[in-house]
Amino acid sequence: MKVIKIKTVIIGVLIPLVLLFSCANINLDLVNSSQVELSGVGLSEFGVDVSPEQGDWLIMRLSAEMPHLNPLTSTDAYSSLVNSWLFDSLLDRNPATLELEPRVAHKWEVSDDHLIYTFYLRDDVLFSDGHPLTARDVKFTFDKLMDPLTDAPHLKNYFIDVERCEVVDDYTVKYYCKKPYYQHPVMLGLLEIIPEHIYGKGDFNNHPNNRKPIGSGPYMLSEWQTGLQLVLKRNPYYWRKNEKMPHFDRIVYQVILDDNASLLKLRRGELDALTIRPEDLLRRVNSEKFRNQFNIFIYPRPAYSYIGWNMRRKVFSDSRVRKALTMLLNRRKIVEKVYYGMAEIIESPFMPNTPEYHSGLSIIPFSPDGAKKLLEEAGWLDSDRDGIRDKDGEKFYFEVMTTNANPVAEKILTIFQEDLARVGIVMQIRLLEWASLLERVDSRNFDAVLMGWQMPPDPDPYQVWHSSQSEKGSNFVGFVNKEADELIENGRVCFDREERIRLYRRFQEIVYEEQPYTFLFAPKAILVVDKRVHGIRIYPFGVYEREWFVPKSLQKYTYSDD
Repeated sequence: MKVIKIKTVIIGVLIPLVLLFSCANINLDLVNSSQVELSGVGLSEFGVDVSPEQGDWLIMRLSAEMPHLNPLTSTDAYSSLVNSWLFDSLLDRNPATLELEPRVAHKWEVSDDHLIYTFYLRDDVLFSDGHPLTARDVKFTFDKLMDPLTDAPHLKNYFIDVERCEVVDDYTVKYYCKKPYYQHPVMLGLLEIIPEHIYGKGDFNNHPNNRKPIGSGPYMLSEWQTGLQLVLKRNPYYWRKNEKMPHFDRIVYQVILDDNASLLKLRRGELDALTIRPEDLLRRVNSEKFRNQFNIFIYPRPAYSYIGWNMRRKVFSDSRVRKALTMLLNRRKIVEKVYYGMAEIIESPFMPNTPEYHSGLSIIPFSPDGAKKLLEEAGWLDSDRDGIRDKDGEKFYFEVMTTNANPVAEKILTIFQEDLARVGIVMQIRLLEWASLLERVDSRNFDAVLMGWQMPPDPDPYQVWHSSQSEKGSNFVGFVNKEADELIENGRVCFDREERIRLYRRFQEIVYEEQPYTFLFAPKAILVVDKRVHGIRIYPFGVYEREWFVPKSLQKYTYSDD
């Protein structure tokens, strides 16, 4: 057996386009070189030379409300954001090096054949109800995840080659795998642990504790006022008492759907941190008063937006049509007019400027004439001369869904709608609340959808693109391609990154040819933080709020349950 260190990755989590400006992360290979200093206030780090102090509250925005909080069944980035405070995992990741480090497990071993993983747990970890966390909870978490009745296809696919979890003793577990997978240390190590004595009874998918989660993380849920806010307070049983313990007495997430309302709250001092739109950066916060109150951080983040075409629909079943739709979206105009240049057009599901990204794929141009030709080749003509294309008696009409919480998404779709109408395609825009949008996507009850993915720097496309995930999983557009499946499967068992990159580049060429998504943009994050908050650094995955603190002399909130 050998102890190893490995670069960490995370699974893809589903995000609405709005979250591309409401959560702060950064691309692995764009750490120092891409930090932007804006008028002397955008810093790569702030207040890190002051000793951290305990106390105060950190108040931030949620631009949409998650359906529930369960680390196994939640699929959206909002839930992941909150769950990260509430639940522990066996391992942690160093925000600077991205290497795996001890957390609940104080050490771990991996067999030479990459088939057996042994984790040795601390004996002083308690859940927020005071119950000890043991190896049986780790096994329960894995077994519940893999239970056929558990609604977690987005997560299960990373564990399909794990045969079983065995309790060796109260504080030792072994995982046995059927075949190697280069992400097993990460997925096993970062799986958030749930307590058997709480979640072992009742309907797991609709468990009452999905609204009252119990974990062993540094915080516990104090209150959840639907549509208003979630309040987290310190977990009194949290095991970590050293410098790695978060500093705030409370973490408050206010549910604010409107961007303008959130910016007003920030200005009034009712929010401590907020990601803003490029338009707001250029037009609404460019004042000396604002700069005196806030620090501004601008950096790339590992996420991209897209329009996904439900390939089960007749109108989207032909790759020529899907490519024509991409050619009818003026992405360069949108980058200039909507993002003010603070976004990059992409052509694949890998992040630009990472080794995995296929930079040889040319940008599909905005070309109405080229699109018309492809549509005609595919048989979509205006046979009855009513101004709308048709084929076999069906009009080219479809509906595209997106979140109702973001004007950026609506602006993009409005531009698209006008250009589609000029070539005889009718597109209706439907704005939904985030939970309703997720429900429609999960049930495959949509024509097209505009959303985004938050992605890791060392990605595995299986979750989103393998055909096995098309009926119940994250491949909700129904992309099925035999060669793509083989490339994805081979990549999972490849421990040579260069060879894996070669496989993934061919995979990207297939996706590029098939156009199951119209890929949109990888935008920059623009994070505004009140200057009273110290300890802010920009890391490979963005900011790391666990290091943030407010010096005693600047603290505003003194009430605490501790």
